[in-house]
Amino acid sequence: MPELPEVQALVDFLAERTAGLAVTSMELGSFSVLKTFDPPPQALSGVPVDAVSRHGKFTDLDCDGVHLVFHLARAGWLRWYDAVPNTVLRPGKSPIAVRVKFSDDSGFDLTEAGTKKRLAAYLVRDPADVPGIASLGPDPLADEFTREAFGELLDGRRSQIKGLLRDQGFIAGIGNAYSDEILHVAKMSPFAMAAKLSPKDVDHLYAALRDTLAGAVAAASGKPAKDLKDAKRAGMRVHGRTGLECPVCGDEVREVSFADSSLQYCATCQTGGKPLADRRMSRLLK
Repeated sequence: MPELPEVQALVDFLAERTAGLAVTSMELGSFSVLKTFDPPPQALSGVPVDAVSRHGKFTDLDCDGVHLVFHLARAGWLRWYDAVPNTVLRPGKSPIAVRVKFSDDSGFDLTEAGTKKRLAAYLVRDPADVPGIASLGPDPLADEFTREAFGELLDGRRSQIKGLLRDQGFIAGIGNAYSDEILHVAKMSPFAMAAKLSPKDVDHLYAALRDTLAGAVAAASGKPAKDLKDAKRAGMRVHGRTGLECPVCGDEVREVSFADSSLQYCATCQTGGKPLADRRMSRLLK
């Protein structure tokens, strides 16, 4: 799933390539992907792209006051064309959910692989009208997201820190991959309870969060959309690296599996050398 660094790179990519352009058309390859009905897709025809921005994991194209907002979810992606193909989209016959064309014949498809269709697009006059945006927590790279603000968010939270980092209502933009990476950098168990963190723990976690995301944004910056997935995977320390060596201590990267996801961690770096039990079968090993 694209997270804050990849979405920011996509925003920068689109902003550079759509500067001075207008939308000529928006086609749907999947009627269910568009979650709104007013304004209609035709409202984008002929209007200029004024800005491209990010809200958490949402991408927002402001087209003269009509906002095309999309969330790529787990299996969605953006495919850019310098010249959009002339083929007609046939709903339900390809992974293409949305096609947007611009005035210089460039454009992009929003695609989604797999059977679970979670990619979502919205046409709204105010991004706050998108339910997922309206409920977002603070952006972790914003200037106002200080150590003090982070500490206030954590204060009294009787939740595991891994789940909190992934909660979009708590902090916007972090998902399964970067929460694994942040916790590895912070040398913290994914099952540590937020309410029990010491001030020093919070210091380390805040620094790890900001440094990890800022580094990933810098690494993704300037890369074309087609290269971002591979770049993300190549930059991971523990996430998606089960069975490989931890780049810090050389121990084996381990995994905890859930019903529809998994997390990766290093026992030596994060849990005092104690492996975590598979959560499908038992609780954390004592």
